[in-house]
Amino acid sequence: MSPSIPPALERPHFIGIGGAGMSGIAKILAQRGARVAGSDSRDSETAEALRALGVTVHLGHDAAHLAPDATAVVISSAIRPENPELAAAAGRGIPVVHRSDALAALMEGTRPIAVAGTHGKTTTTSMLAVALGALGLDPSYAIGGDLDAPGSNARHGDGEIFVAEADESDRSFHTYSPEVAVVLNVELDHHANYASLEEIYESFETFVGKIRPGGTLVISADQPGAVELTGRVRDLGSLRIVTVGEAEHADLRITRINARGLTSEVTVLLEGRPLTFTVSVPGRHYAHNAVAALAAGVAIGAPARNLASALAKYTGVRRRLQLKGEAAGVQVIDSYAHHPTEMAADLEAIRGAAGDARVLVVFQPHLFSRTRELGTEMGGALALADASVVLDIYPAREDPVPGVTSELIIDAARAAGADVTAEHDKAAVPEVVAGMAKAGDLVLTMGAGDVTDLGPLILRRLQS
Repeated sequence: MSPSIPPALERPHFIGIGGAGMSGIAKILAQRGARVAGSDSRDSETAEALRALGVTVHLGHDAAHLAPDATAVVISSAIRPENPELAAAAGRGIPVVHRSDALAALMEGTRPIAVAGTHGKTTTTSMLAVALGALGLDPSYAIGGDLDAPGSNARHGDGEIFVAEADESDRSFHTYSPEVAVVLNVELDHHANYASLEEIYESFETFVGKIRPGGTLVISADQPGAVELTGRVRDLGSLRIVTVGEAEHADLRITRINARGLTSEVTVLLEGRPLTFTVSVPGRHYAHNAVAALAAGVAIGAPARNLASALAKYTGVRRRLQLKGEAAGVQVIDSYAHHPTEMAADLEAIRGAAGDARVLVVFQPHLFSRTRELGTEMGGALALADASVVLDIYPAREDPVPGVTSELIIDAARAAGADVTAEHDKAAVPEVVAGMAKAGDLVLTMGAGDVTDLGPLILRRLQS
């Protein structure tokens, strides 16, 4: 497929260009020949990867960073109105484009697969991108995480398929019109944008309603929220629905998941015949993600058995149970889990792979709104670990909320019988963990904030 650049995005400026979603769109535009620039609050490996593609990356936010001939300013929902570059764009009459609209423009003329759900989007999108690439279909893709190196979250491919992660958090996934949509699960989250689970159902209904005529919805047959959504969209026009999971009525039914250390072997019934393949990451939830990817790939036209073999080539994505290293007999693993369901799933997966070893967690809560609504459930999830260190809340885009602190999680964890240590000084964590860990233990750094930075520091302290 020949590269195309939407006219408004020929010379775009990205505010917050180092973010997972923003950097991917910037990368694809640069690969298609656009003259891309942007700014971010700090330097990073992602920024360096963009510079290697010829992208201009400014550090800090300043109106002077906005080029005189910029054709558009691209923002995410995290950018505040008082940002000086955004204010300069308004003053100069430069169009402001939301990240999702930019991504939708890049999908035009392709066969899009959009992967949605409260959990598992990044993993499932990555699995599809890797497997379709292994089959020689050369898809374009935009993922909310790096596959194996900084900047590997997106690529412009010459094939006709475009695989994209579809973010429900701010309703921006309503922008897309996929040929195939995947819904992995539907749960209450993103409390700053949704007042109730009913609002989330309505949002997902809108997303499903955007599927192209004759298109396919791949959806879980097991997760209660997904089952409810299936009932709500059953009668939508020419929509084809493919359910996947362990339920007996699933169209693509999982009959067996065998854990083998840090991998799994999965068997599904495809048109009445068993098909077995390997998933190179541990845990039942990752096996379910792989089967959803298989169903989506088949729906877009990939041969099922070839695709199943290609899925084994997926070896993980950064921050999704990523092994950071081993020191003094202790393995350090990084987890992006920040919702209680994700936390429990990753801890159960690691517990299954750990055998008799102890599992220690360094958890950083993400967002005041999420902690206020789900702090009790987060504490319950931490009870699955042998011991935990809980940090202060990572605020991201939010301002503090009076009375909402990590103590909500710590109290709930202790009430559930967990061994929990509160640590307000992130810099002290490597020393704390070194005092707790013994040879054979597994340490998880867990959360969506900057807790990921602690993995190398913990390893360095263990080595010393």
